Amino acid sequence: MQTKTARVMAGNPFTNKSLYRAVRFMVHDAMIAIDLPDGTRSLILREIEMDRAKKHARADRVYGYSDFTPGSGLSGDRETAAAQSTAECLRRNGITNVIGDRTLPLIYVDEMQASGIIVELDNEMGVMDRRVKDLEEIAHLKQAQKVTEEVMRMACEMVAHATADRDGVLFVNDEVLTSERLRTDIDSFLLERNFFNPPCIVAGGSDGGDCHELGSGPLRTGEPVIIDIFPLNKNSMYNGDCTRTVVHGEIPEEIQKMHDAVVAAKRAGICATKAGVSGEEVHLATVGVLLDHGYTEGLPAETDAVTFCSMPHGTGHGIGLDVHEPPLLDRNGAVLLIGDVVTIEPGLYSHAIGGVRVEDMVLVTKSGCENFNTLPEGLTWE
Repeated sequence: MQTKTARVMAGNPFTNKSLYRAVRFMVHDAMIAIDLPDGTRSLILREIEMDRAKKHARADRVYGYSDFTPGSGLSGDRETAAAQSTAECLRRNGITNVIGDRTLPLIYVDEMQASGIIVELDNEMGVMDRRVKDLEEIAHLKQAQKVTEEVMRMACEMVAHATADRDGVLFVNDEVLTSERLRTDIDSFLLERNFFNPPCIVAGGSDGGDCHELGSGPLRTGEPVIIDIFPLNKNSMYNGDCTRTVVHGEIPEEIQKMHDAVVAAKRAGICATKAGVSGEEVHLATVGVLLDHGYTEGLPAETDAVTFCSMPHGTGHGIGLDVHEPPLLDRNGAVLLIGDVVTIEPGLYSHAIGGVRVEDMVLVTKSGCENFNTLPEGLTWE
């Protein structure tokens, strides 16, 4: 029997970003992309979506589930029906073997195997494709980052221009400026521009000593406020990601030293970023600068004092349809490719006084990288 192999991606493209990236078409139910041996792509989805898919999806042929109804009929459960339709389509095309990516749901594998089709995993299928951004994706990321910078400027200036009472608590328009209030203002700004904003980080003072603490309560003068915003453009489905640190009023000497080290580390990381260099090499470039400034790397031990100050995380990560995606800029990080888009975001954190992080987004090129950010890096936003 002659072997005929197809490549299959399936699931809900709203959550299966690899499938969405391949087809560039959004629905909220199961959709299946089948790359057949003749080089064509068949797309199977709900019948009511077919007309739109024929106009917009990256597919050669578009079918509804019912176009591939097996002899036993389709299940009344939509997800089961989608899997049955997929197996029947493969059977009618004489497919004996299927290569699936790491996101292929088990229900599809089960239906294929029940039809006598051999299913194999290609662990890199879709991963490398998503890493190397095409021109359309680069434009989407630049636009997402542009809006992210706009809201970042608004947020940092709100902190910088606030007034402090005699206890050091910040006020805006006679109301206390809390992490929650600023987070809501950020949400509103982005909602008006058709962005979805997951809970972003607005961590003032000691809250910022934990790199992923969201932050809560009143913000205060003389304390660093880490603001990390990573919204999703609902039109393009691509993400922005930017971090800045702002201090209202007088900047404590130790915070300024931390900031000087972080900015220098970010500069070193950006200088080290280019195709052919590993994510580990970029990370070690940033860590080396922090060590030279007298700081350390890693999480504090139980015996360390509250003043312990270090960078406990990697230098950055890939970004695209997800905020966090390959490659990592960390130990064992993969070799960078032309078209990778990554963040460079060193930071220093102390539970005693807070944290400092500064983050840019860059496109990896053959000889270096292109920085999508234009915002200032400083602690003052007057």
